[in-house]
Amino acid sequence: MSDGSAVPEAASVRRGWFRRLYDWVLSWAERPQGPAALGGLAFAESSFFPIPPDPLLIALCLGAPRRALWFATICAAASVAGGVAGYGIGWGVWALVSDFFFTYVPGVSPEAFERVRALYDRWDFWAIFVAGFTPIPYKVFTLSAGVFQISFPVFVVASVVSRSARFFLVAGLIYAFGPGIQGFIDRHFDRLVWLFFFLLVGGFLVIEFVL
Repeated sequence: MSDGSAVPEAASVRRGWFRRLYDWVLSWAERPQGPAALGGLAFAESSFFPIPPDPLLIALCLGAPRRALWFATICAAASVAGGVAGYGIGWGVWALVSDFFFTYVPGVSPEAFERVRALYDRWDFWAIFVAGFTPIPYKVFTLSAGVFQISFPVFVVASVVSRSARFFLVAGLIYAFGPGIQGFIDRHFDRLVWLFFFLLVGGFLVIEFVL
């Protein structure tokens, strides 16, 4: 009879694995291939990789603040390209690979897909935009957009706007304020992206209903 100790042990193993993966991602900031690794990470995270590109983006920007906007460009372009690949997986081969994604890719589950389907029924552009800009797993939306055959132009535009806004927000802060901003970003990253998102939506609403 199990005493329940296996559950905390399994959780500890998962945390240790995730931490090692996180440290491996950050290790690329110290290598000449760091920008290429950033592009590869941003591409992969859009469909299956569990670590977002933001930590590596921040590390590269802190190492070379004057190149921060270039790093953001790499990150945004690769992330959108990865999102298009995720859309293609969902649209073309989902029946063949769905079991793999549901089993092994964190955040991707049948329940998540059903919640996303309900969002797409009412807000296709905004659902993708929110996922692309905020800490919500973007990969769930790229894959499901293909599965549910959301308008491809809508998907691309929402992805370009949201991914660019997210990564340029981080890089722009470092470009403007330098390494001194690191502690602030580390402590308040999620709050920053949500705040910027609400300000952005508020601006759209003002244009739509006031001006």
